[in-house]
Amino acid sequence: MNNTIIYEPNQRTKTGFFMTLMVITRNIYQSRELIYQLYRRDLLMQYKKSFLGLGWMFFGPIMGIVSWILMNAAGVLAPGDVGLPYPVYVLLSTSIWGLFMNFFNSTSQTLQVAQGFISQVNFHHEALLVKQGLQDLTNFGITLVMNIVIMLLFGVTPHWQIVLLPIMILPIFLLGASLGIIISIANIITTDVQRIATFLLSILMFVTPVIYSAKIKVPLIQTIIYYNPLTYLVCGPRDLILYGHINNFQNYWYAIALAFVMFAFTMRFFYVSEKRVIEKMI
Repeated sequence: MNNTIIYEPNQRTKTGFFMTLMVITRNIYQSRELIYQLYRRDLLMQYKKSFLGLGWMFFGPIMGIVSWILMNAAGVLAPGDVGLPYPVYVLLSTSIWGLFMNFFNSTSQTLQVAQGFISQVNFHHEALLVKQGLQDLTNFGITLVMNIVIMLLFGVTPHWQIVLLPIMILPIFLLGASLGIIISIANIITTDVQRIATFLLSILMFVTPVIYSAKIKVPLIQTIIYYNPLTYLVCGPRDLILYGHINNFQNYWYAIALAFVMFAFTMRFFYVSEKRVIEKMI
């Protein structure tokens, strides 16, 4: 028995919202072998022609923490009382923030980087999103091991609730991927969007309590921190690991809800506009 596929104009716009999410989930499952092959290829190729190779995964965080420590020692930073050794605090904070930025950057460049592959091969393009996420998580996993080692060297024991970190990373991925998908589509029209978004996010880091205590005394910064969802999504996992609790647990759940809702609507938008976006890429 042959299955007949009927194509209609604007067919995807006629698919319901929840049905769209089910279709995307099915496409990802059907593409699992492709995802694995792309993930394995890119992970091995990432540092293939580098002299230090995978060593950059270790040297990058080390150089980052040294720069923050030097600025703190020079008095450039005023992080306030964080309740534990500053190197431990800033390394874990910037590692989690870096994971969010990696999710955003890799997703925002997905269509452009894979342009040739997309135009030549017929496959479910959601696979690229999952592949990028897995690659970022692998790099973060190595960084997390370094974080734990440095914590122990400074006499800080991670709280047992660190086992919840894989779950707490999911909303960070959803928000970063949502912003990245929007920028990736907009990038087809103009590359200025990518530069502007990256610049704004770099500023956003300094109004998120990543390198300083959330108990800052500047009223304007306090207000921005309070309404900034990344305050809870990025700093929540850090506080749980270092202190064993999350400040303002209610707002943390609001931020999680925002990330899920935004991701669902973004994926719907991507699903509906995907064909037109690819046409503009060719």
